[in-house]
Amino acid sequence: MPRFHCSVPLSTGAAFALPPGAARHVQVLRMQPGDVLTLFDGAGGEYEATIERMGRSDVSVTVGTHHAIEREATRAVHLAVGMPANERMDWLVEKATELGVASIQPLATAHGVLRLSGERAEKKRAHWEAIAIAACEQCGRNRVPVIHPVRSFSGNSGWIDAQQQEGTAARFVLSLAEGTQGIAAAAAAHAPGNRDVRVLSGPEGGLSAAEEQEAIARGFAPVTLGLRVLRAETAALAALVSLGGS
Repeated sequence: MPRFHCSVPLSTGAAFALPPGAARHVQVLRMQPGDVLTLFDGAGGEYEATIERMGRSDVSVTVGTHHAIEREATRAVHLAVGMPANERMDWLVEKATELGVASIQPLATAHGVLRLSGERAEKKRAHWEAIAIAACEQCGRNRVPVIHPVRSFSGNSGWIDAQQQEGTAARFVLSLAEGTQGIAAAAAAHAPGNRDVRVLSGPEGGLSAAEEQEAIARGFAPVTLGLRVLRAETAALAALVSLGGS
């Protein structure tokens, strides 16, 4: 059954016109009045909805039964990633959403190639959010991961300065330092049963030594993914899977 995200709150019995994006997909699928589709608004669960009218560019539906179905990972993993360049960040957002990531914080780091600020940064965030929504529609998730606004790792109002050692979340930073504990072992030791884990991962060139030390000073335990050096987008996803993000 086709499924679509709605940006408006849903409730049984509500009747309204689908958002333009969803309406366009319904038109492309050649659905007709009386056909049933699935809608979700990100607040939990999903709804059956029946098409009542097909216009030239609009589609009206009536919302039916709510199903309290969740397909979230057993552990909430929050990724903070030094943004890889070109389409690699798009790919990371899509696959991390499919694997169950709870949120993604894009970071501008010392070795990062992608530099975003102002209106361009907000357009990118909206673009990544749209990718996450499309991935949720495809994979069956009913909760869209939060895509935070782009932030600088350090400096004035830097992301790292807002990280505190207090709280229940386990914190890990991916590291290439010799003798670093594996991420799965670290999770078992530092986050047994913990549903909230934060992972910091660098861009193509990795985090700088200073950035890694800043993270460690704020309670991020250094962890490794093994002997091979992975691409930036692969490393973030491998960490997500190792922590049970799927």
